Amino acid sequence: MTRRVVITGIGLVSPLGNSPQRLWEGLSSGTSGVREFASIPPEPFPSPYGAEARDFTGSIEDFGPLEKLMARTIKKSLKIMCREIQMGVAVAQLALTHAGLDLSKADRDRTGVVYGADYMLTLPQEFTTGIRACLDAEGNFDFRNWAEKGLPSVEPLWLLKYLPNLPAAHIAIFNDLRGPNNSLTMREASSNLAIYEAHSTIVRGHADAILTGATGTKVHPARTIHVVTQEEVAAGESEPARLSRPFDLHRTGAVLGEGAAAILLEELATAKARGAKIYGEVIGAAGSAAADRRGTGQPRLAIANVLRAALRNAGITPEEVGHVHAHGLGSRRYDAEEAQAIAEVFASRRAPVPVVAAKSYFGNLGAAGGMVELISSVLAQESDDLFATLNYETPDPDCPVNVVAARGAKPGDVFINVNISPQGQASAAVVRRFAE
Repeated sequence: MTRRVVITGIGLVSPLGNSPQRLWEGLSSGTSGVREFASIPPEPFPSPYGAEARDFTGSIEDFGPLEKLMARTIKKSLKIMCREIQMGVAVAQLALTHAGLDLSKADRDRTGVVYGADYMLTLPQEFTTGIRACLDAEGNFDFRNWAEKGLPSVEPLWLLKYLPNLPAAHIAIFNDLRGPNNSLTMREASSNLAIYEAHSTIVRGHADAILTGATGTKVHPARTIHVVTQEEVAAGESEPARLSRPFDLHRTGAVLGEGAAAILLEELATAKARGAKIYGEVIGAAGSAAADRRGTGQPRLAIANVLRAALRNAGITPEEVGHVHAHGLGSRRYDAEEAQAIAEVFASRRAPVPVVAAKSYFGNLGAAGGMVELISSVLAQESDDLFATLNYETPDPDCPVNVVAARGAKPGDVFINVNISPQGQASAAVVRRFAE
């Protein structure tokens, strides 16, 4: 008999707030999380606006209610975590609390962690003291002084603050979770791939519960420079709430954001045995990568591949899908190719599949985006009310999809969450409203 995998806990840090309630309030009221940058100087960038998780301060209070020993242990470790890792650990603790899981009664050998992340960049100020110590009389940096004068001022545990496998490691250590542990660094595809890995691990009987999450940012003194020089970023200095425009004819690129999210996945019998509330059932997932001979990502092919594979793995037909939660980046090319892939895969339906894109509310959260988006659709199913895609006003003939632009649509009993990286790595997860 196939083991079923259900969602029993949710934790998140997002530009719309740090709880499922706050996220749903923002989505259902059409509230954008895009505002002027506060953590980086806005002047050098195409737009002064982004979607920061402003409610997350990195204080121990952001990690939810904790026992005194746990709070003390995490607080001591915060100094060796960059902001991305702090957010990733926080949402895991929030998901455990939300799930009501008593770890003292759980089988820790069969409870694991699978997390998605991106490459993490050092803050420039990590090296400023050391660089100053190596300046000569004219103010020029002399590398010959680095070993004796510069390097000793760098924090000894500096590197541990920025390793992308550390969220999963910290979470497992803090909670003594001894089950399967893995870290996936596939940029925007990471969230659904983490769900794919966790779902497969539980189905094949290697674990009964897995904390599955992702953390990411596009808002960072160095990372933002990488993004604006390599990707299509939305430009403009007026009306920040209108800047992110997935699939709209007048879209200009992606809005940059940050966040983290985690869900607790449990085998159904395990969840029912402890009386857990169930928020949805993961019934399938898939991954696909497509690039040309020059290594350029091919989003249309990758997304079409992953949608077909997800449908096949979930054992459902296109007609059964209530909505597709699209990557919806706001990019001229990626939106068009994604829309064409969705139209191709769902061409057999009697009516076009409804499509939504929560990035219209908070932009591209990097590796965390897919997890926050999946949670958004889970909350829509719980409310039986599909949120609208913000700023979709003028259809683009190159984007032949049924974008949900107003309230009143139903989310359906099944949705597919899809994401893709700039390199052409696509991922998808299929979630069904839970039924016995």
